[in-house]
Amino acid sequence: MAKSWIVTGRTIARKVKTSSLPLAHQIKDCGATRDCPQCHCKIDNTYVSAEWPGLPVGVKFEPTDVELLEHLAAKCGLGHEAPHQFIDEFIPTLDMDGGICYKHPEELPGARKDGSCVHFFYRTTNAYTTGQRKRRKICNEFGLAKDVRWHKTGKTKAVKQNGVQIGCKKIMVLYGAAAGGLKPYKLNWVMHQYHLGTAEDEKEGQYVVSKVFYQPQKEIEKVDNQDEIDELDAWLNKTSPKTPNTAAPDPPRPGKSVSYDDITPNNNFHSKAQVRMFLLSVFGRGGKMGGG
Repeated sequence: MAKSWIVTGRTIARKVKTSSLPLAHQIKDCGATRDCPQCHCKIDNTYVSAEWPGLPVGVKFEPTDVELLEHLAAKCGLGHEAPHQFIDEFIPTLDMDGGICYKHPEELPGARKDGSCVHFFYRTTNAYTTGQRKRRKICNEFGLAKDVRWHKTGKTKAVKQNGVQIGCKKIMVLYGAAAGGLKPYKLNWVMHQYHLGTAEDEKEGQYVVSKVFYQPQKEIEKVDNQDEIDELDAWLNKTSPKTPNTAAPDPPRPGKSVSYDDITPNNNFHSKAQVRMFLLSVFGRGGKMGGG
């Protein structure tokens, strides 16, 4: 008879979450013990529980933008979907007053500088009692610089599912204040923040979900410039000629005679009207040849 699995949801989730770590660091107890629901004593289940085999290297929690908003909708109780029973293992909720700004991103639980992403639920708060500006400044703890804050870069992007907008995405980069009143400098932390609805800005107290990761400086500059590049490409597509004339005829200049040799096959005319206009410029409307 095959062995049955007696594991808790959190145990399974931790194994999936750490499956890409070296073998020595993976959790392998696979829920061999559990608490008695009445006396809370440990129950030994080793005789029915096999060792967790582990998952292939590369298995990671990498939801798409739409999937993150689906998790957020379930978190907020919208629709008919309930939050996944393992979701807290992969997207913990930050219940602190400052939301994700309660500490520096490198101090956030699970954050690493290896390019991996960490996700968080939290509620947004306004920076001031009046106005709708959201808090982006990191709490001044752990010997931080005088001013470390998240700055939005680019435009708020619509996230659509089957052509219908279900939420919005903001991209933010962490900046630190330079000494002597110099221009703030970029730090290597990037955050993608998502909120539900079609409004460009989230409401105070509204749950959002964010993806935070460490990124090299050159790639951050690409993120900052991407919206400008997109706008420039769109403008060029509208204004660039479809069939540029690379061999335009040289118009006659005052005091210069134009001979019949100028009318050669090298002058690439695309229509009879262009030929007519060229001849008029050479001979004039009176039929005489221009020049001295």
